[in-house]
Amino acid sequence: MVIPVGAPLKALLDATPKQAITILTTTAGTAWTSMGFSATWRKVVAKAQITGLTFHDLRGTAVTRLAVAGCSEAEIATITGHSLRDVGAILDAHYLSRDSRMAESAIRKLEAHGKGTDLQ
Repeated sequence: MVIPVGAPLKALLDATPKQAITILTTTAGTAWTSMGFSATWRKVVAKAQITGLTFHDLRGTAVTRLAVAGCSEAEIATITGHSLRDVGAILDAHYLSRDSRMAESAIRKLEAHGKGTDLQ
């Protein structure tokens, strides 16, 4: 999967000495195996005393942030690797109902529509 890099991350990556062609590497500078990453992730989460969240919650948060930024579900699926159906389900079940910015945006659009203006 190829994901374009945003400007802040690109600046950080450009300033960081390269150890490998992958972004996240092991201490030996090699790419992670799925088992190695999983084991290290669990250790870091335990050390940080994070409970009730999984690595996959990061993808769900990305889905939400992209939706709030105005991305279509197809754009979101392209970046996160979810299916269109899964993106819709994630947004519907977990996130957008809790995002007051989306509700505020909807009300502004409704009010603008009532005034005959086109506000985005």
